[in-house]
Amino acid sequence: MDIFDILNLIGGLSLFLFGMNLMGQALERRAGSSLKMLVAKMTTNRFTGLITGLVVTAIIQSSSATTVMVVGFVNSGIMTLKQAINVIMGANIGTTVTAWILSLAGIESSNVFMRLLKPTSFTPMLALIGIVYYMFSKRDKKKDTGVILLGFAVLMYGMEAMSSSVSGLSEVPQFAQLFLLFKNPVLGVLAGAALTAIIQSSSASVGILQALATTGGISYGAAVPIIMGQNIGTCITAILSSFGTNKNAKRAAIVHLSFNIIGTLVWLSVFCIVKLLFAPALFDQSADMFGIAVAHSIFNLLCVVLLFPMAGILERLVCHIVPDNEEPDTITKLDERLLSAPALALDQCRNQLIKMSAYSLEAMRDGLSCITHYDEDKINNIKKLEDKTDHYEDLLNNYLIKLSSRQINEDDSATAAEFLKLIGDFERIADHGLNMADSADEIADKKLNFSVEANKDLRVIFDAVIEIMGLAEKAFKDNDMSAAFSVEPLEQNIDLLKEEIRSRHIIRLQKGGCSADSGFVLNDILTNLERVADHCSNIAVCIIESKNNKLDMHEALREMRTDDENYREKFREYGRKYRLSAF
Repeated sequence: MDIFDILNLIGGLSLFLFGMNLMGQALERRAGSSLKMLVAKMTTNRFTGLITGLVVTAIIQSSSATTVMVVGFVNSGIMTLKQAINVIMGANIGTTVTAWILSLAGIESSNVFMRLLKPTSFTPMLALIGIVYYMFSKRDKKKDTGVILLGFAVLMYGMEAMSSSVSGLSEVPQFAQLFLLFKNPVLGVLAGAALTAIIQSSSASVGILQALATTGGISYGAAVPIIMGQNIGTCITAILSSFGTNKNAKRAAIVHLSFNIIGTLVWLSVFCIVKLLFAPALFDQSADMFGIAVAHSIFNLLCVVLLFPMAGILERLVCHIVPDNEEPDTITKLDERLLSAPALALDQCRNQLIKMSAYSLEAMRDGLSCITHYDEDKINNIKKLEDKTDHYEDLLNNYLIKLSSRQINEDDSATAAEFLKLIGDFERIADHGLNMADSADEIADKKLNFSVEANKDLRVIFDAVIEIMGLAEKAFKDNDMSAAFSVEPLEQNIDLLKEEIRSRHIIRLQKGGCSADSGFVLNDILTNLERVADHCSNIAVCIIESKNNKLDMHEALREMRTDDENYREKFREYGRKYRLSAF
């Protein structure tokens, strides 16, 4: 092997890695959101999760990409840790497909049909089709198909260049000595893990091993531990992707690492025992490309067979490694990797918006409670809750604006617009909760007292506002149309209650039953309550609009007030329920 062979090896390796990266990225783009939706949705049970991970990884040719995707799903709340474990196990099997494809390069036969299976026979045609698609197609999907074909062609030419350049190594004694070192299984595992961690692809590192195997200088006894180590090294990508994510996403990345480390430790021990006790002749035979593909598949299948029944134990293990030391209400950063899959990006926005709505409504409920029973701890909590809703507003608004700036379909665009409206309404409800806390502070500071009648009136309207908030929350969280249509008649009753309570206060004021100072505070409270009801109405209308193809529901609701008997009956029902007591 001379300097020109070394240069050829470097060039072949570069083409191989570039082709694999190019093909993988194009496959992921070509699959698009539908593939990511499949990963997120097809995890209803353990077996579908396993199969989904296998199929998706076989399609995009990268277990690292699948695992990074899963880490993103867990981080955004789209997938649970339990679901993620099964998908990760499936991905480990799916990644072996690449080695089988690469093993076709090792076909040696004079038979015409067998020679046609050799990649060097059909790769030129794939490259031709790919360049035509890439250069002359205007549609992105066809361009991506062209890039997939070109990436595969570059990959196979790189593989061929590597194989031819290392063929002379079989005559180099130092090369044989090097792989004699790897007969030490621990060194083999470390070498495989280090190489894969550097290039961040087990498929690529297995391909490099297959190319080196064409020299005939690598035995199965040396190759198998290297393959085991490669499975550990590929975890580096998922570990890196988990930085800055929540604890469950970190756990998903640790699952990938733990799965491969445990599998390697168990089967490496079995390998060493078999080697020591039986010394099979196979271990000293020279490995070929096909044999490495077989060994890669068998090892990954054995790992799944071993650990699939123990998924629950694996889950508890990673929960122990990454304990619950974060606050349960820590605000999760939205994963920008999902922007390329709008449906999933919107799913994670919805999950975060549900959390925001809970904080917002809790702030308002605590505010109402502090008016009647002043509690400094609740006042401080309201301020924290309002800060959180402000944070969520900024986080979600910025993310949805980024998503809307992309080319997304009409339905996704409408959903993004709907969420932007809801964010504003929930944030304003939290603001009104803070206003209620300010009113409670004023009542306590000035030692104001409401009359017995005023307190009774406030309890009635407070109950009505608590109910309308519950209806709005149910309409949003559960997409409950019955709750959504119940909001408007209750909102109309709250408007009437507010006016009636004001009028009753003026009468009490004239009779000397209330002070002017308490009247100002009462007026502020009623104004905030009315506006909260208005925001609940906006939320309900938004949900109804999304179910009715974006009709002008405000106009429809105005018509319902006069023409719909069900609406009028609901209005009367709430009128009876929240009736003020007589003077």
